Amino acid sequence: MIQILPIADLPEIQPGDPLPQMLASRCMEQDVRLVPGDVLVVTQKIVSKAENRFVDPTQIVPSPEAIALAGEVGKDAALVEIVLQESSAVIRKGPGVLITRHRLGHVMANAGIDASNIGKGNANRLLLLPVDPDASAQRIADACETILGFSPAVVISDSFGRPWRMGTVNVAIGVAGMPAMLDQRGQVDRDGRIMQVTNVAVADAVAGAAGLAMGEGAEGIAACIVRGLVLPGEAQTSHAIVRPAAEDLFR
Repeated sequence: MIQILPIADLPEIQPGDPLPQMLASRCMEQDVRLVPGDVLVVTQKIVSKAENRFVDPTQIVPSPEAIALAGEVGKDAALVEIVLQESSAVIRKGPGVLITRHRLGHVMANAGIDASNIGKGNANRLLLLPVDPDASAQRIADACETILGFSPAVVISDSFGRPWRMGTVNVAIGVAGMPAMLDQRGQVDRDGRIMQVTNVAVADAVAGAAGLAMGEGAEGIAACIVRGLVLPGEAQTSHAIVRPAAEDLFR
């Protein structure tokens, strides 16, 4: 049976906080403790806060490119400049919409830049994605090993919109200690057929399941434990999930 167990009572995370150690300690103290085989899912937002990924748009000088693009999409020029700095390419643009390929490879709105639920006193600031979410996930796993005596799998999650579907779901942007993909190609299905294309983004599935417990608004649940998974295969980073640009058939 798969269980999703929220980690309650985390404080508001501040820049410079030792988040990996805080998470590991909280997992030891709460009633439902982290045990070997669990996956610890942590929201991108608290990782970015701890790593001080804040930026003040009033201190940004927009480039001519950002000013022109801001006029096309109807967004603030400073925001567009930050988006461009965080991105490797503009994928789509339209009134109120700016989709880019983030420097990490993710195709997403506004390069994942966020202004919601980022803490009191930050009303005029924006929050960027972590510089290296896979490394952030590994630091959390290492802290758990030091404090708890074992290294769990860790997923850092963020909410993404999807082409051709409404709404957002949580996906994995950082992974440590588990396979990000479950490749079933070459295996036999129940009818005896060889599976040709079945390659499951299992880290995304874990992030999506955890998102049901963590929520997207005022719930305040920034981490949870996913228990009961059997994940065969070698550990991978989140790069295994990102489709190479050369395989993008929709641009």
